[in-house]
Amino acid sequence: MIYRSLLRPLLFRLPPESVHEWVLHALPLTTGTRTIRNLIAKRNQRSPFGELKRFGLTFSNPVGLAAGFDKNGIALEALAALGFGHLEAGTVTYQSQPGNPKPRLFRLPEDQALINRAGFNNDGAEAFAARVGKQRPDCILGVSIGKSKAAPLADAVTDYLKSFTTVFPVADYVAVNVSSPNTPGLRDLQQANELAALLKALQQKNEELAQAHTKLLTPNRSAGQPVPLLVKLAPDLKLEELERIVEVIGRTNIAGLIATNTTIERNGLRSSRQVVEAAGAGGLSGAPLRHRSTEMIATLYRLTGGALPLIGVGGIFTAADAWEKICAGASLIQVYTGFIYQGPNVAREINEGLEEILSGAGFGHFDEAIGSQAGA
Repeated sequence: MIYRSLLRPLLFRLPPESVHEWVLHALPLTTGTRTIRNLIAKRNQRSPFGELKRFGLTFSNPVGLAAGFDKNGIALEALAALGFGHLEAGTVTYQSQPGNPKPRLFRLPEDQALINRAGFNNDGAEAFAARVGKQRPDCILGVSIGKSKAAPLADAVTDYLKSFTTVFPVADYVAVNVSSPNTPGLRDLQQANELAALLKALQQKNEELAQAHTKLLTPNRSAGQPVPLLVKLAPDLKLEELERIVEVIGRTNIAGLIATNTTIERNGLRSSRQVVEAAGAGGLSGAPLRHRSTEMIATLYRLTGGALPLIGVGGIFTAADAWEKICAGASLIQVYTGFIYQGPNVAREINEGLEEILSGAGFGHFDEAIGSQAGA
């Protein structure tokens, strides 16, 4: 493929964040081209997976783009045309913020990995909602929300509620990000008591907004209905912590879980210690996270009895990687680092590969494969 053989080597000579910003701003310029129009037409053809029903929404295929790639919602139309069944934009905070000092994004090519400590750099929830309200992608749109860095941890609930209220009319689902390692104290919100208080407040606001909003800016949800709330978890949680989280999730009527965010661990990397130490602190994503995230998906599938939709994230580069997550219990998957390394055809390649795997695996429908290898 041209991207992996020619373009990627050239792009990888440039600073990672500079390339990221260039791509984000170049993508919207392509939406009127014949190539993109053809991609959109091809994308709108009948899905080989049928209709995938997840938390009240219908997905055309199981492959999504994870939060972090388009934090401000500036390239969603073009990204949807690349074959993704859903996009998760953000993470959005209520207050606009520049994020952590640069450089804050690093490649580990020997590991097919990234390290980032961006720190939720974004234009703020109001700017995001205004932009997306005018120009929506042609697929399911999730919005990831996080705590503003300037908001004290004691005021986290209030801050999340402001973001949630702002993005409610434009989001098909909302992902509550309490697991980024790059905002001080954020992961403390994964503790059972703190998480329960946050999710209870969000669900109460969810019901209020559902009654108040008679018109939504998304065709995928019905007015008068709460938005599906999902929670994104860190891969560094222990079993007992996951057990407490699952209990909280059950009490607060959360629609699904996203597993996983990036890890703070650095075990088993092929890159030299000097390269890893030079990158410094931040969340590690990509191939080194693959096994851990799959294990966690299987654990969550068992803990929830397979009753809760799980979105699998972490180290997905190929259809085989995605299939592994699905068989562990994921009903949808997302890519991020795989998109950077594999290029713009990654969603289409994974979907085509999944179709081949599914047809040869003896399952009558995609959903029959979910959790088939999660274990007892």
